[in-house]
Amino acid sequence: MKMSRTLIMFAAVLAALAVAPFVVYPVLVMKVLCFALFACAFNLLLGYTGLLSFGHAAFLGAAAYTTGHAMTAWGLTPELGILAGVLAAAALGAVFGGLAIRRQGIYFAMVTLALAQMLFFFCLQAPFTGGEDGLQGVPRGKLFGLLSLGNDLAMYYFTAAVFFGGFWLIYRIVHSPFGQVLKSIRENEPRALSLGYDVDRYKLLAFVLSAAIAGLAGATKTVVLGFATLTDVHWATSGEVVLMTLVGGVGTVLGPVIGSIVIVTLQNELADRVGSWVTVILGLIFVVNVLAFRRGIVGEIAARLDRR
Repeated sequence: MKMSRTLIMFAAVLAALAVAPFVVYPVLVMKVLCFALFACAFNLLLGYTGLLSFGHAAFLGAAAYTTGHAMTAWGLTPELGILAGVLAAAALGAVFGGLAIRRQGIYFAMVTLALAQMLFFFCLQAPFTGGEDGLQGVPRGKLFGLLSLGNDLAMYYFTAAVFFGGFWLIYRIVHSPFGQVLKSIRENEPRALSLGYDVDRYKLLAFVLSAAIAGLAGATKTVVLGFATLTDVHWATSGEVVLMTLVGGVGTVLGPVIGSIVIVTLQNELADRVGSWVTVILGLIFVVNVLAFRRGIVGEIAARLDRR
């Protein structure tokens, strides 16, 4: 039964990815996919390890700036530029994680927020980031030096492949023995420690994996949109990914994807109509979600299916 659900889920994801650019504006779908991968990476840390990071935008933004700079200044191809961004995010995750895992609970969250703010001010002052203007005019380039990504449809299918690869990787991590240890740490850390697991090492590895996948999302977003700005490293972006994960369902595989679709679509549709009030609307959605649907959209659906 569980295997059939998994096959249905992956088949549904593939089918949706195949037809999406013919139904919705491709650039919007690509933006949704990048944030969906970002939310999945965050969910790996919060939903399966029990670590709440308030500074996850640091990894999205660090990879975005690294990829943008590598492709504009060094002339790297898209796949190499994205790889450079992922490596930068993973290295930053190792540093941030090594410092943050020394604390627990709200102290862990505040450490990640403080470190992310340090990166924000670095990006604001560093000469190669473009300051308040950000990095503009990042070329999409040619994949492996052969396939041009200038066409939106070609760029979309590349982005979809990156998303699906990251989504599958997270699924495999969660359902591996390593993932089971992460769940045991989330449920009862002292017990996991008493069983002989090096809890801090598992936490750090989960943090680095989450940072690297978040970097993959940020790097791909830069190639798609052609720019990287301070918004990518701002604390508000860290708050948005928390909202996406909670709305979709913490600790569920599909939850962050659904949450990202809801939040990014609302932002896109309401920004021109209500202006800055869109943040108030998102805040109300968050409150209603916490009060009435604590499991999130996917979590509530799964709970009802299990009861049946």
